[in-house]
Amino acid sequence: MQLKQLGLASYQPTVEAMQAFTQARTPSTPDQLWLCEHPPTFTQGLAGKHEHLLAAGDIPVVQTNRGGQMTYHGPGQIVAYPLIDLKRANYFVKEYVYKLEEAVIRTLAYFGVTGHRVRGAPGIYLRLNDPQSHASIGLPEGGSDAQINQFFREHGLGKVAALGIKISRHFTYHGVALNVAMDVEPFSRINPCGYAGLKTVDMASVDATITLADVMPVFAKQLQTWLAG
Repeated sequence: MQLKQLGLASYQPTVEAMQAFTQARTPSTPDQLWLCEHPPTFTQGLAGKHEHLLAAGDIPVVQTNRGGQMTYHGPGQIVAYPLIDLKRANYFVKEYVYKLEEAVIRTLAYFGVTGHRVRGAPGIYLRLNDPQSHASIGLPEGGSDAQINQFFREHGLGKVAALGIKISRHFTYHGVALNVAMDVEPFSRINPCGYAGLKTVDMASVDATITLADVMPVFAKQLQTWLAG
């Protein structure tokens, strides 16, 4: 898998470049992994509802063709775009999502932080009052948005990584965003991923010594390892 470090890259041109790469690739095209930061941008996925945008202020809002609801990108967040041929890699979409989440969990663990999955709500979450805890958080009693949101509140969870993927002709694009050391205030201007009041956290809020430069190579290695066919 070829690794491309894009640095600070505008959102819309990056998406257009991913789409062009995906449309032009053939069964012999090597897979790539793009890593970048984006300037402050709200993005709304295909399932996004306008009411989840509370107050954009001076931050632009971009409609996009990834899955999922509303999220925010900004400096200090690593955005990973795996461009993978799932047919050649020989795994399915559910496995792909699992591998993305596992790469996040292993990256967090490297820095002493415990990430958790929540059934029905893709992404990775932390216990806000005990981010090193390995205790199981159990499972939501139901799969409705209200039930999952109640589960977040009951267990004191905050979201540290969000997923939003797109599959075209078994080729992947879009990907996963990991909050490392960023201003999380803009998340309060939306219902993150469609959940009203969902707290959003970054790794630096757990350990102020964590920097994006520290996390970037670890995250890249974990993604390359877990996404290998």
